[in-house]
Amino acid sequence: MYKVSSQQQQYNTYTLSDDSTNSQMEVVPERGGIVTSWRINGQEVFYLDTERFTHPDLSVRGGNPILFPLCGNLPNDTYAVDGKEYKIKQHGFARELPWTATTQSTDGKAGLTVELGSNEQTKVVYPFDFHLAFTYELRGNTLEIRQEYKNLSSTPMPFSSGFHPYFLCGDKNQLKVEIPSTSYEDNRTKENFAFDGKFNFDQDEIDSVFGNLASRSTSVVDSDRQLKIVIDYDDSYTYLVFWTVKGKDFYCLEPWTATRNALNTKEYLTVLAPNASHTSVVKITANFF
Repeated sequence: MYKVSSQQQQYNTYTLSDDSTNSQMEVVPERGGIVTSWRINGQEVFYLDTERFTHPDLSVRGGNPILFPLCGNLPNDTYAVDGKEYKIKQHGFARELPWTATTQSTDGKAGLTVELGSNEQTKVVYPFDFHLAFTYELRGNTLEIRQEYKNLSSTPMPFSSGFHPYFLCGDKNQLKVEIPSTSYEDNRTKENFAFDGKFNFDQDEIDSVFGNLASRSTSVVDSDRQLKIVIDYDDSYTYLVFWTVKGKDFYCLEPWTATRNALNTKEYLTVLAPNASHTSVVKITANFF
């Protein structure tokens, strides 16, 4: 039996439930349209810095933040459109703005659509009219995120998009990471390295960018928590980023449609014609074993 309910906490929080598998997911539209929690039989899938979450002026560190209209950051946070320079912060503004919950569904899944439109605030840093509609669909141990991006401008609209899921983990040395790429760039040093499936978790930070993806799926097995995460993504997604910080009980495995600085380099950038739309799907499966 599928359910969608809402409760006013600090923010209005929607709970999507699948009673057949005792799976519940929480979505907070006002806080960047984010999924903050996903529990299966009482075990949490996502990490969330709950103290940071209570401060609206701080970006959320946890859950599954939405990245739009760029992934990563730009040199000096700057890019140009038609010869005019604009400044935009790392990962864009979608994760910081209030979204609006619209459609709910309990037919074959627990579903909730959240929407975000351009406004005067967004146009200061991104001079386009747009409309985003993301639909979260919960079925058992699977979360599917259906995305629609619309260009309401009279000119072509460039963007990249992605997700930044924080997965709660145990001993990181017991993580087995399967990424469909044989090499990565270290974002800190800009050096390239061959990848054999292992990371040195003694480092203060790991920030690895993987391109040339050989398949549409990636996974991590956490033997400590006895949890396997699988992320499936469509052809829109061209990069995966693995990020973690020493001493914190999370890792992030992030599907991106383009890598850093794409608003300047144009590499893998999505460009929508006026009044055109683009759809994408990402699916996260969590199996406790």
